[in-house]
Amino acid sequence: MAGDMAQVDAVIHRRLASEVALINQISHYIVSAGGKRIRPQLVLLFARALGFEGPERFEMAATVEFIHTATLLHDDVVDESALRRGRKTANALFGNAASVLVGDFLYSRAFQMMVSVDRMRVLDVLAEATNVIAEGEVLQLMNMHDPDTSVEDYLRVIRYKTAKLFEASARIGAVLADATPETEAACAAYGQALGTAFQIVDDLLDYEGATAALGKNVGDDLREGKPTLPLLHAMSHGTAAERDLIRHAIEQGEVERLDEIIQIVRRTGALEATRQAARDEAQRAQQHISALPPSQFKDALLTLSVLAVDRQF
Repeated sequence: MAGDMAQVDAVIHRRLASEVALINQISHYIVSAGGKRIRPQLVLLFARALGFEGPERFEMAATVEFIHTATLLHDDVVDESALRRGRKTANALFGNAASVLVGDFLYSRAFQMMVSVDRMRVLDVLAEATNVIAEGEVLQLMNMHDPDTSVEDYLRVIRYKTAKLFEASARIGAVLADATPETEAACAAYGQALGTAFQIVDDLLDYEGATAALGKNVGDDLREGKPTLPLLHAMSHGTAAERDLIRHAIEQGEVERLDEIIQIVRRTGALEATRQAARDEAQRAQQHISALPPSQFKDALLTLSVLAVDRQF
């Protein structure tokens, strides 16, 4: 997909342009940090898998990346994060106010780009997605520092906050190809499952990875009081003393005993259970696209679901 992604990058840099210097500076800073670009790739892969090769796919791929980048800017302010993708966050460099406002610029620019393809269904899908993502952000805020969060509530936040844009990206590829409602729904279901798997692995890596590989500080989730699946599993399978330790750490956002908590997470099998939960989602994603016609693009989507689970960063 290198050639197609080069076209998307060209759209991104063209559409980032603003007469306001600070907007240019911050947006270029965060976009140039790279990232996996999975969401735009989903637009491109599904469009090609369903036979669509029009230039609109590049505009829509860039649009979902702008929406994603806007959420990152806002997330880092809410979470008071200092490191992302191995670099200082925009809010750490430029301040919270500038980061929030440039995030707003990227959201509004994304809506300008949606309108440019003149497809009401595209607007419908992406407008709904951005609204659900905002709901997910609030749901996560409500769960912060709450060790009694259920696995169901945890997964609901993921479906809203992360998986929704994966779902919308996959669906947009199908919409561009004028796919049947049944095919569009199957593509969307793949995206939701993939996005869920991806976020579960992200949460796993906060206790399994290393800061240098992750591009963020290990233990950030605990510091922010996020009751993620590794901790929920460890609490339900640990001793009373271990459960109390993790509960207190979530409630207070304390990382002083992070090493001890990581050992509990490992001893209780929480890492393996979390990875298996992600693997189950990936298998669900694969099943949803079984009816797509054979192609190298379908093969790439199947491979992507495996890579999303097996990655170490």
